[in-house]
Amino acid sequence: MFNGLIRELAKVKSLEGDILRLQSKYIPQIGDSIAINGACLTAINTTKDGFDVEISPETRHKVAIENYKDLVHIEPAMRLSDRIDGHLLQGHIDCIGEILQKSKHKNAYEVVIKIPTEFIKFVVPKGSIAIDGVSLTVNDVWSDRFRLTIIPHTYENTLFRYYKIHQRVNIETDMFARYMYHMFAKRTQPNEEIGIWW
Repeated sequence: MFNGLIRELAKVKSLEGDILRLQSKYIPQIGDSIAINGACLTAINTTKDGFDVEISPETRHKVAIENYKDLVHIEPAMRLSDRIDGHLLQGHIDCIGEILQKSKHKNAYEVVIKIPTEFIKFVVPKGSIAIDGVSLTVNDVWSDRFRLTIIPHTYENTLFRYYKIHQRVNIETDMFARYMYHMFAKRTQPNEEIGIWW
């Protein structure tokens, strides 16, 4: 589990085949889970100035792989004793979003992101969402997009300051919204395993 607070911006040394090599101040233990642009990956090797992770074909298919260059967000997995200052994340990317608007507004930045319509039902006004692993609060939701307000501290200390219009980003919707939808969505067939009708 993660909480969407970025530890640092790590530098990508290379992405060769399925191996992503990073340069970072943070050095995990081999086998540790670590979120890279929001996707939960496993450290398979460490070096004096960073570590390597392996990207499976499934992960490569789910993420905006073109962003795994230059700089990436990294966040180590939480410990049970950690404070949750963002919101709970699994590091499972639901879909890829597209940045449609990015503008300065008084002391903050307004960002509008479009996502596939089948995932908009998991995006709730004033609810939580993760963009490339950054925990954020949703302001407005429309049929296929939503609006975020990024405070200057977050903007300056994440990749948001580099994002371009039409750039793709990794999206993890709020897991509680997903669970609630799954639990209460209308079912038309009986659940044979537990013998009840949903």
